[in-house]
Amino acid sequence: MASLLNTVPSIRLSSFKCNPLRAPHLSYPISLTPSRSRFVVRATETDSEVKAKVPDKAPPESGSSINQILGIKGAKQETDKWKIRVQLTKPVTWPPLVWGVVCGAAASGNFHWTPEDVAKSIVCMLMSGPFLTGYTQTINDWYDREIDAINEPYRPIPSGAISENEVITQIWVLLLGGLALGGLLDVWAGHDVPVIFYLAVGGSLLSYIYSAPPLKLKQNGWIGNFALGSSYISLPWWAGQALFGTLTPDVIVLTLLYSIAGLGIAIVNDFKSIEGDRAMGLQSLPVAFGSETAKWICVGAIDITQLSVAGYLFSVGKPYYALALLGLTAPQIFFQFKYFLKDPVKYDVKYQASAQPFLVLGLLVTALATSH
Repeated sequence: MASLLNTVPSIRLSSFKCNPLRAPHLSYPISLTPSRSRFVVRATETDSEVKAKVPDKAPPESGSSINQILGIKGAKQETDKWKIRVQLTKPVTWPPLVWGVVCGAAASGNFHWTPEDVAKSIVCMLMSGPFLTGYTQTINDWYDREIDAINEPYRPIPSGAISENEVITQIWVLLLGGLALGGLLDVWAGHDVPVIFYLAVGGSLLSYIYSAPPLKLKQNGWIGNFALGSSYISLPWWAGQALFGTLTPDVIVLTLLYSIAGLGIAIVNDFKSIEGDRAMGLQSLPVAFGSETAKWICVGAIDITQLSVAGYLFSVGKPYYALALLGLTAPQIFFQFKYFLKDPVKYDVKYQASAQPFLVLGLLVTALATSH
């Protein structure tokens, strides 16, 4: 619900830079006045004087059509504006937010396989994934265009494949569409207090200050990555749980704890951007501590979080769920040593594809544990 409902949904309330969440995985600092919207977005668009010369187009053989539509590195240069618009929303980052909604619905203990409940959950997923996470990714690319000109010069914005007016229009459409869906879900659920709308507003605001000056949370590796992790894990979970049940303090604390694992996942995506982050003065953890130390901080955040949650489940009398979570953590540690710790840049995709399915299953196990 990156947010929140980007960003972030029920817990997500979206958003697991899925770093989900530049990644992760709701009132706005941007003025809603049409005549001012463009001005505000552009007024702080540049926080560096670094300029990069960007080729007009990339060699056709250098990119993949699949990577292009998913919005990941190695994309084929595209001219179709709708494909470019989808690329900016980075569909590859939507699944963690969608999964967060599933976890929140499961944790509520009140989801039933009826057409109405299924329809509600789908709308919540659309809010958290395509709309608010899409908003988060698009605005992040807008403020990252100079870094991308260094790291990924063929991305749509630095290459000039899409105009600034088209990008700004997309940001507003996705933001307002996501907020509207949040309000609709509150009415549908019969809420006296528009909890889901508030989560959407909070997640969207978090997404904005993550990417935009003057706060630009992503400049600090600790704060930025935790914000990203919470957007991808907590917000969608909260949204899903609020849609079908009631958010409780223990669930809020547990999901925020799990967001530390999200911080670790966000660090994985920082390694491939070291050159650009250093040039732009961003203190990502690989830049601040060096790759060797940062990779251990990354796996430590992921593993210690899950072991701590398993310990909590044991302490509250749910040993079977705790054992299941430990069983899902073990293969993650195996793949960390097999891929990530050997070379976090070369094997980042292999590591995430191999290990993250076990992490998201662990989230569901934790959600089911809290519902019983």
